[in-house]
Amino acid sequence: MNIKTLKNKSILVFGKSRAFSSDEFASQMLFHKITVVKEYNEDVVLMVDGRMMTPDEQICSDRLYEEKKVKLLSMEKLEEELAKHIDADTLLMSLKLSHDKERLKGFLTNSMISNALFLRLLKIYDWGKENFFENDDNRDVTAALIVRFYKNIERNHNVQYATLGLMHLILQCKDEEIIEAVASLEPLQKNFELDSLDANYKIVTSIATHYITPQHVLASLVKNSNSYVKTLIAMRIDCSPELQNALYESGEEEILEALSYNNNLDIRLVEKMSKNIVYAKNIAKYIFLSEEIFDMLSKKYRAELALNESLTTRMQKFLISNHDTDTTLALSLNKRLVDEVVTELFKERSEEVQHNLYANSNTPIERLEEAYANEAYHKDLASNKNTPSAILEKLADSKDMKVLEALAKNSATPIEILYQLQLDARLERIVKENASFGKHIQENNIGWEV
Repeated sequence: MNIKTLKNKSILVFGKSRAFSSDEFASQMLFHKITVVKEYNEDVVLMVDGRMMTPDEQICSDRLYEEKKVKLLSMEKLEEELAKHIDADTLLMSLKLSHDKERLKGFLTNSMISNALFLRLLKIYDWGKENFFENDDNRDVTAALIVRFYKNIERNHNVQYATLGLMHLILQCKDEEIIEAVASLEPLQKNFELDSLDANYKIVTSIATHYITPQHVLASLVKNSNSYVKTLIAMRIDCSPELQNALYESGEEEILEALSYNNNLDIRLVEKMSKNIVYAKNIAKYIFLSEEIFDMLSKKYRAELALNESLTTRMQKFLISNHDTDTTLALSLNKRLVDEVVTELFKERSEEVQHNLYANSNTPIERLEEAYANEAYHKDLASNKNTPSAILEKLADSKDMKVLEALAKNSATPIEILYQLQLDARLERIVKENASFGKHIQENNIGWEV
C-alpha cells in the first residue's frame, strides 16, 4: 500500500500503535490527512489491527473480516509505511525548535524509521552531560543504537545493556557513518583521556584502531585524546601525511616512536626522524621502501633494512654484496627473499645463517628436504611453515623436546600430529595456543578449556 492513497479517507483502528507513541501516531495521521475512527461506518476504507486490542475489538475485527466489508492491515505494515514518508528535514527542524526530548526519544527508539534518519536524530539528542546508562532516557537511546546496528543481536541480546556493547558494535562495524556517529556522542567526548579500565575509553581505542574510521574522526582523536590513543593512530597504515605531521609536532617521545613503526611514514618525516638512531632503525625495518628511502638509509642501517620485507630484488642483492656479517645474518631471517639471494646466502659459512634459512618459510622446499638428513636442523624444520607435511610427521617421532615444541607451535603441523602432541602435558598448552588447532576446534564444534 501507499500511504498517499489514504489521504482524506477514514480508517478503522483497533487497539494501539506499536512503534509510534499514541500522540505521534495521531500526529502522523493528521499530517497525512487521514481520519481515524473507532467504529465502523461506510466511509471506512481500511481496518487496522493494533496491539492491546480489547475482546470486543477483536470480535468486531474478526466479524468485519469474515464479512469482507473492509480490507485488513496490520499496525506494523501501516507504521512501516508511515516511517517511509517522514519528512526528515521538517522533523529535524521541528525537534530542534521545540526541544521536545520525549518526542525525539520516541523516534530514536522507533525501529521503523530508517538508519539514515536515526543517525541524523542521534546527533541532536541531548545526553545531559551524563553517561550512556546514567539515566533512563540515555539508557533507552543507547540500547536502541546497539540493537539497531549490532549484527546478530538475537544471539547476544544482553549486549544492549552494557556500555561495552558499543565497543563490540564498533568492532564488528563495516559502516563508517556509524563509527562517525558513535565517535561524536557527548559521553565519549569527555572520555578521550580516561584510563584503560574505563568502558568509554575502550570504545575510543576501538574507534582509533578500526580500519574504516574516517580521517576526520581520527583527526578529532589526535586533537583531543591522550598519548596512548595517539600512538594507536600513529601506527595506522592509512594515517595521512597531515595527521602524521600533527602527531610529529606533538614532540612526545612515545608518539614519535610509534610513528617510526608506520609502514607508510611520509618521506619528509623519514628525513627528520632519521636523525634519531632508534627511530631510524625502526623506520629501516618497517617502512614500505622506495628507492629513495632505501638509498637514504642504506649508508648506516643496512642490518635493519635487511629485515624489511618490502626489499626489492635490487635492494636484496645490494645488501648481500656488502658481505657484512650482521647484514647477512639479518637477511637470512627475511621472509621475502628471492631465490637467487637465498642461494647466495647458503654459500655463507655461518652456521647461524644456515639455521635461519632452514627455519625461513621462503626457503625452497628442495633445500628443506635435503636438510632433514642433518639432525642439527630438525628444530628449524619443525618451526618452518613451508616444511613438507611428510617431514613434519617424521619429526613428530623426535625425542628432542625443542623439536616437539617447535612442531606444537607450527600452524602448518598436521592436525593429527597436534592431537598427538597435546597428549603430552608439557605440550598441551602450546598446542591449544596454536591458531591452526584453535580454528580446527571451532569449525568442528569441539570444546576444550584453556
